[in-house]
Amino acid sequence: MLGLNLLAAVFFMACVWLLSLPTRNASLADIFWGLGFVLLAWLSFALGGGYPGRKILLTLLTSLWGLRLFVHIAWRNRGKGEDRRYQAWREKRGDSFWWVSFFNVFLVQAVLLWFISLSVQLGQFSPTPPRLTALDFLGLMVWLVGFVFEAAADWQLARFKADPANRGKVMNKGLWAYSRHPNYFGETLIWWGLFLITLSTPYGWWALISPVVITFLLLKVSGVTLLEATIVERRPEYREYLETTSAFIPWFPKPKKS
Repeated sequence: MLGLNLLAAVFFMACVWLLSLPTRNASLADIFWGLGFVLLAWLSFALGGGYPGRKILLTLLTSLWGLRLFVHIAWRNRGKGEDRRYQAWREKRGDSFWWVSFFNVFLVQAVLLWFISLSVQLGQFSPTPPRLTALDFLGLMVWLVGFVFEAAADWQLARFKADPANRGKVMNKGLWAYSRHPNYFGETLIWWGLFLITLSTPYGWWALISPVVITFLLLKVSGVTLLEATIVERRPEYREYLETTSAFIPWFPKPKKS
């Protein structure tokens, strides 16, 4: 099942890559990212021989998260064209970007989504335990907190950006007053919650790679580090936000320096 799911992930992202060629928009990889997890969740549901209650729980939670993320990013990116990261890469690579993007963007994302979704896949393998356990319910609660955190943070930021009066300003209200990246914090909780559900099965510990990888990516690679690399240069007032607000785990703001 794992091998078939990996092939499915590669095939899915290859189709998205083909769609990106005539549109000249590699950002489609980000838009369709969430749907890749939905695909693997349902394939695992169809192929796995695990306890039905746990299979339904993992598949529905992953589908709800993936569909919301797909709608959110598609709505956020509407009419904006390609992300500036991909634009810079396209200019650097020139005519070769069309095939470079397949290996360095779409294929990489296919492999990553397969690794990150191991919790969802492995949790649908085993028919034991043949009931929902305390770990399943604990995982569901952690997932719910993460989902509410991520969805609320995205909604608050979207409303803030939609107001022309906030153009160029730093979002430091709502959940963003307690964390500079509350949406990323919520997403990590989602994957730790799914891991806890899978942990109740004999294959559970193998799925630890799932939340570890997504947490590392959001903290050190594509999330916090990448977004804040140049933001101070573009928005000097962000420096004060850096000094007073927790980077990731929500906490009370520090007092402003005099």
